[in-house]
Amino acid sequence: MTDSAWEWAYDGYDPEAEPLREALCTLGNGYLATRGAAPETIADGVHYPGTYAAGLYNRAPTLLAGRRLEHEDMVNLPNWLVLRFRVRPEDGPDGDWFTPDGAAGGELLEYRQWLDLRSGTLERRFRYRDAHGRHTRVEQSRLVHMGDPHLAALRTAFVAEDWTGAIQIESAIDGSIGNTGVPRYSDLADHHLTSLHTGGDETDPATVWLRCRTNESDIRVVVAARTRVEPEIRREDIRTHRSDFRVGQVMDLPIAPDRPAAVEKTVALHTSRDPAISSPQSAALQRVRRAPAYADLLGSHRMAWDRLWRHAALDVPGEPGHILRVHLFHLLATLSPAHTAELDVGVPARGLHGEAYRGHVFWDELFVLPYLNLHFPDLSKALINYRYRRLPEACRSAHAIGRAGAMYPWQSGSDGREETPEVHLNPRSGRWLPDNSRLQHHVGSAVAYNVWRYGQVTGDVEFAHSRGAEMLLQIARFWADSAVYDRQHERYRILGVLGPDEYHDGYPDRDTSGLDDNAYTNVTASWVLAHAVRVARTLPVSRRGEVFERIGMAEGEPDEWDEISRRLYVPFHEGVISQFDGYGDLEELDWEGYRKKYGDIRRLDRILESEHDTVNRYKASKQADTVMLGYLFQPRELVAVFHHLGYTSFDEDTWRDTVAYYLDRTSHGSTLSGVVHAWVLGRSRHAKAWSYMQDALASDVCDIQGGTTSEGIHLGAMAGTLDLVQRGLTGLETRKGALWLDPAPLPELSEYAFSVRFRGVEVRLHMRPGEVKVSVPEWEEAPARVRLGERTVEVEPGEETVLPLPE
Repeated sequence: MTDSAWEWAYDGYDPEAEPLREALCTLGNGYLATRGAAPETIADGVHYPGTYAAGLYNRAPTLLAGRRLEHEDMVNLPNWLVLRFRVRPEDGPDGDWFTPDGAAGGELLEYRQWLDLRSGTLERRFRYRDAHGRHTRVEQSRLVHMGDPHLAALRTAFVAEDWTGAIQIESAIDGSIGNTGVPRYSDLADHHLTSLHTGGDETDPATVWLRCRTNESDIRVVVAARTRVEPEIRREDIRTHRSDFRVGQVMDLPIAPDRPAAVEKTVALHTSRDPAISSPQSAALQRVRRAPAYADLLGSHRMAWDRLWRHAALDVPGEPGHILRVHLFHLLATLSPAHTAELDVGVPARGLHGEAYRGHVFWDELFVLPYLNLHFPDLSKALINYRYRRLPEACRSAHAIGRAGAMYPWQSGSDGREETPEVHLNPRSGRWLPDNSRLQHHVGSAVAYNVWRYGQVTGDVEFAHSRGAEMLLQIARFWADSAVYDRQHERYRILGVLGPDEYHDGYPDRDTSGLDDNAYTNVTASWVLAHAVRVARTLPVSRRGEVFERIGMAEGEPDEWDEISRRLYVPFHEGVISQFDGYGDLEELDWEGYRKKYGDIRRLDRILESEHDTVNRYKASKQADTVMLGYLFQPRELVAVFHHLGYTSFDEDTWRDTVAYYLDRTSHGSTLSGVVHAWVLGRSRHAKAWSYMQDALASDVCDIQGGTTSEGIHLGAMAGTLDLVQRGLTGLETRKGALWLDPAPLPELSEYAFSVRFRGVEVRLHMRPGEVKVSVPEWEEAPARVRLGERTVEVEPGEETVLPLPE
């Protein structure tokens, strides 16, 4: 890796590492993203040149083992990248078409590619000798425009070091693609595009287009590409080749050692979902005609990225800071404040970087929105509105199983129905197994928590009293109707669910799926119910009547919720919180034995299933489950929640014992687990916290789960590391109109700086050993209130204050 803080570089070409590099070199602008595949490659098991538009899904049926399965995918769109070349010397035979794997039958002598994080471009430089000993240098630059969400461009420059002749170029758009980027989905339908047509632009022979539509969601997609070359050639020397699914142009550019050649390919993509267009085809052609040359596109693209970096200022020294900047780059490439905020999309768990999880939306906004709230609150609001628009579908889902309120799906896509597959493949055993993760109803609590936290940070009363209140009350109504009173326990219970630990989806002695009284589910349900009661009772009279009427809520419902919120059952064993009822009766796993046998046991579920065993028999978790409570609530807040539930003996010591208990029983099969454990341990066990922080930082850039990042980055984990630095280590909270700080910096991260935006005011924080410097830029129009320990200060625009940390 390069030492430059603004570059993420790879030296040398390694086919085995190429899938990971392609994912980590993805460029995007929140509307459109393209993986970092080499333009001269095709999907072949090593390379995968995927392009995706945010929120563009299609549903496809599969007949598998006599069962009809239906799944919805984020669609891989026509490949606009295609640009291949070969040498045609004046004397001697033509060279082969170049690929980095074959190097035109010769040898790669130099190869380097890097993300320019500051500029938002992917750069590539290489030199090769072909089979006949001729040397050629190539420099390439790519962008997906952050200013204009529909544009992307590629510039390639060629230098013939020791030969004269022509470089032959083929620039194409390829629609003969499918969703084939995840090998374990290979038995499932992957064809989503139909009605493919191609053509050229009558006014410009250098422009071609491809039109298609998705075969079920009926979304029309058009890609138009303009190819210009230096030196210019005659129009009649541009040869266009067309089929229904591919359109390309071939041209020969004169080249010599003192006469380089260059190709600029500019692409516009539009779909029928876009606003303010007459048709996708006319919009794409108009946009590509009007697009300036690459140098001008690059200039406006850099300006757009520069604005983003200013709003998301982050200065962390050393390798952690380098990786954090990569994480921030991919967060902004997936969720752009300028473009995503205008779309009806959620937070895709694997970004726009690949096809893992089929591009679905899970609960990962729980880890993403806390960061965005303090930088781009309008974007946070837009992402929450994705959930609000699907509130009616969540209510229909609850009604379908006989419940009131809103039951949000574990996996969501286009319309908010449950998209969790019914089966999943264990690649270790080759067996298809039931997928019960749709029982993770705690996703509703995550939606409610995000609504509350957004309101705390922004003070957006209008949203809190309207859409926010509707979502919160409907989710609370679902929990109230899910709770069953148990006379033996003299408490309410929630039965047949899954917690965040997906390894446990049932009891070893039961044929039915689901667990009873998952502690995380019950505690968060209690919090939702209690908070909904407060909202219902404190809404302004006019708003309360309007909201109650809209959702058909009776006046007495909040009183019932209050009762349930105080009497939900939380199981304990051995003096710690039980992950679920009966957890204490499970067997202990031979952790050392399995580590000795298999090495990496993060995916313990697959290992045990391949042995015809099941994690359901053991005290072993995939990821933070009960410990997740410490991510949502500070220890003092958690104690208050348990006291509200009537567990008055619960204290911070009980919580510390609980955390320690599960530390020894978690395999960390999710990238989110390191984030949560680093967060929870940050105030007590610094060495352990730093270890988990390092795991979280390395999870994608080093692909510590062995092949998953190549299918798409883990957006929640990336955003979680940013928020860990922003809120976790500073103890930053937003309460009573002020920023509250309670720093507990790790020794390895004792000094760093960042900015946040709170109630419309930019606040800069510089953490240093023993103190924190707080400043407000001079252009702001209001002060910021900051509280540290017992001291509250107001920092005026243009001023800075140094606050000593309590000893």
